[in-house]
Amino acid sequence: MDAYGLWLLLGLIAGAAFVAFARSGGPGRERAIYANGLLIAAAVYPVFAMIWGDGIWLTVEMAGLVGFGILAWIGRYRSSPFLAVGWLLHPLWDVGLHLWGPGAHIAPTWYAIACVSFDVLLAAVILQRLAILRRPQGLPA
Repeated sequence: MDAYGLWLLLGLIAGAAFVAFARSGGPGRERAIYANGLLIAAAVYPVFAMIWGDGIWLTVEMAGLVGFGILAWIGRYRSSPFLAVGWLLHPLWDVGLHLWGPGAHIAPTWYAIACVSFDVLLAAVILQRLAILRRPQGLPA
């Protein structure tokens, strides 16, 4: 397994642990944890920009934090599908800006790669949970 594969695998393992933690407290708590997790995932990048002392990228990362923060808030308090959207958009941030894009110097490569599998797993879990909740009563899975 190459380094990318290893970090993708570790992202999946961390994501599965995060899902288990989120599900341990019931649906209301689970939704709050997914929302808070999205906010934290976005907040890590401004920290990286501060570490590098890059003011321009700090501004970019803060804009991302605001955008993902809005999705997290709406997803937590108004409409759960916004959480899935946030978790699906976050890998684009990871890859588009920090793995292959102009902000590659901001985040460590391993972090951006691990985030991709973590984020996609979370989005899939949320979408799966929404599908179960919307299934008509009495119909098989």
